[in-house]
Amino acid sequence: MIDSRTAPYAALVLRVTLGALFLAHASLKFFVFTPAGTAKFFGSLGFPPELAYLVMTVEVLSGVALILGVWTRYAALAGIPILLGAIFTVHGAAGFFFTNPKGGWEFPAFWAIALLAQALLGDGAYALRPSRQDGAVGELSGAHSR
Repeated sequence: MIDSRTAPYAALVLRVTLGALFLAHASLKFFVFTPAGTAKFFGSLGFPPELAYLVMTVEVLSGVALILGVWTRYAALAGIPILLGAIFTVHGAAGFFFTNPKGGWEFPAFWAIALLAQALLGDGAYALRPSRQDGAVGELSGAHSR
């Protein structure tokens, strides 16, 4: 049974945490690896280097949207392909554990699943611009969204 009194706050905590993770991940690309370095890395993987700029943009926009509660469901879903891409292009070959050299796929997989859970839960409490919600799911997740 889901506790409808606390579920919106659980969704809020998850939403803000996921958003902060995206901003931290994007900050690493901007301030440590630099955008040009990130683009070069994407090129070394066989991707168009310009894709790095799209990924960084999605990370920042999704992070901010999640923290503020702006179309949370869509922001969460937008981040999943980035993490799946990281698993299949970089982290998958390193094994399961993220502590392995070159980082394994454990953390990006968990992060993607948490984003899916957020999309299913909805906005939670204090969302600035709730996602479109229908039926009972909307009643539960949007109960304290304003």
